[in-house]
Amino acid sequence: MIQQQFEVQAAYQAAMNRQFYAACADLNAEQLAKDNGIFFKSIIGTLNHMLLTDRIWLATFQNEKYAYESLGQILYADLAELREAREATDADIAVWLSGVTDEQLQAGFHDRLTFPLWFALTHFFNHQTHHRGQVSALLNQAGIDYGTTDLPWVPEATAAL
Repeated sequence: MIQQQFEVQAAYQAAMNRQFYAACADLNAEQLAKDNGIFFKSIIGTLNHMLLTDRIWLATFQNEKYAYESLGQILYADLAELREAREATDADIAVWLSGVTDEQLQAGFHDRLTFPLWFALTHFFNHQTHHRGQVSALLNQAGIDYGTTDLPWVPEATAAL
């Protein structure tokens, strides 16, 4: 049952990413890169951070390493390239998650981070929600409608039930 919850979260996250990237496409490069005083300065900086940290966590979940310079690293300055990479990473998350067992979810997942995998996954999805909130505020200020974000009304999430 707990594994299904994370499949719902992955479907929701992928849907929100598609939705937010579509909304961001209404902004020009200058608007995307403008320093708005949020943690990773701009919308493009925040979207890059979200992708980077998902890649770092996913690699850790798979007992791999992901090389990066800093958590504020810009992987892709171009929104279209960033969007393509985001969609590929969301697909990778769904594929990996489909093979996770309840037993793995209960076990410690790393030699230094000994809390259960389910706890790390909860953070993994919550982290996206936190930064998506920053992006939604900036889109709202720019007059951009990014659509509904309520889990029960996101068809991709309810389809995973």
